[in-house]
Amino acid sequence: MKRDNYTFLTHGPIHRVIFTMAIPTIISMLSTSMYNLADTYFVGSINTQSVAAVGVSFCMMSVIQAVGFFFGHGAGNYISRQLGAKNVENAQRMAATGVILSFIAGLLIAIIGQAFLSPLCVFLGSTPTILPYTERYLGIILLGAPFMTMSLTVNNLMRFQGNTIYAMRGIMSGVLLNLILAPLLILYFCLGITGAAIATLTSQIFGCMMLLWMTTKGQNIRIQPRLFSPTKTYLKEIAAGGTPSLSRQGLGSVSTLVLNVAAGAYGDAAIAGMSIVTRISFFTYAIVIGLGQGFQPLCGFCYGAKLYRRVRDAFYFCIKCGSVFLAVCAIVGFIFAEPIIELFRSDPDVVAVGAVALRWQVISFPLVASIVLTNMLTQTIRKPIRANLIAAARSGLFFIPLIFILPHFFGLQGVEMCQAWADVCSFIMAVPIACSAFRDMRREKQSNIYHLLCAN
Repeated sequence: MKRDNYTFLTHGPIHRVIFTMAIPTIISMLSTSMYNLADTYFVGSINTQSVAAVGVSFCMMSVIQAVGFFFGHGAGNYISRQLGAKNVENAQRMAATGVILSFIAGLLIAIIGQAFLSPLCVFLGSTPTILPYTERYLGIILLGAPFMTMSLTVNNLMRFQGNTIYAMRGIMSGVLLNLILAPLLILYFCLGITGAAIATLTSQIFGCMMLLWMTTKGQNIRIQPRLFSPTKTYLKEIAAGGTPSLSRQGLGSVSTLVLNVAAGAYGDAAIAGMSIVTRISFFTYAIVIGLGQGFQPLCGFCYGAKLYRRVRDAFYFCIKCGSVFLAVCAIVGFIFAEPIIELFRSDPDVVAVGAVALRWQVISFPLVASIVLTNMLTQTIRKPIRANLIAAARSGLFFIPLIFILPHFFGLQGVEMCQAWADVCSFIMAVPIACSAFRDMRREKQSNIYHLLCAN
């Protein structure tokens, strides 16, 4: 018997709905993180410069991902609310619009990036010794930008419809291919960092095709180009729902860039060590982000159906689960920092920097769940100002000033501790923002009751 997504999301047991939505999403998030993590791992056998080049290129990868999430979350948030209100035609038009616009945006990124490749690599933080490796890697990666943006958009559209299993299958297909191709091209064919880039490009294209195929399965909205409707209304909805994701991912790229520059003052080993910690952290956060993204379909459907208490209960359930998980990760990361860094690069200088940075990073891990879930909540219920504020907090509003201030007083340790202090400040901001969102829901509920009574 086929599951009715509307009934399941609006009336199913919260823990069951969350885990049903979240587990495939978590796997998808982990899979997306695996692209860079796999490249970092396999190029670690080449040299420190290659590891650093992958780290530097991650800034641009974050920009591409930011664009994909912008269209995916912007269109997806609108789609989930429309499906919750049973306005299917609006949802179909938005799906086609979001996907096509994301491909166009990715194509523009690829063209501009190739035209200004060398200055772009320098701008991203490449030192003279790292630059040739970065140019080689990023030049190939940029070719896949339109497929990467479209993949992330399609993935998120399926997720917001409650069809996370199909999204997972599409993403996983690309990741599995990358895990096969990366060691084959890097180690067996001795293509080095070029092989890593080719593996990622091929996998991104294949994964995109698989995701598009998945939209033809189950209860997914089919992507129909004839429904492409770039009207002012749809563009406004994409901007309102997608800007927080753009802020979060885009500022993540800026923070990585600034981090590379700050670490670069202490040598290539510092850049490599910090880049490894960044990837480990992103991989860990993928679990919580996946949990939050599993929450979003329920949140969108229930908010559209005016089931505000159910939104609140699901929100707190996700925070509890995410905080416990990150606390366990924090303990493991603190105790085994050196062996974890050594998995990626055995260079003693890299390990020395990375281990200290990882210990600082994990201290704030348990706070991240509340920050992420507050961002997901405000984004889905269309509170763009608050959503953008909390989205900008970790990687921009607090991190960027701190990365200039702390190294001035503490040197390299200031670079290593920066993200932890940014997380503490972001948590302090997230708590009142979440409270204000639920206060607004109570007011909306009272207003709905008042209008109902007046109508009768």
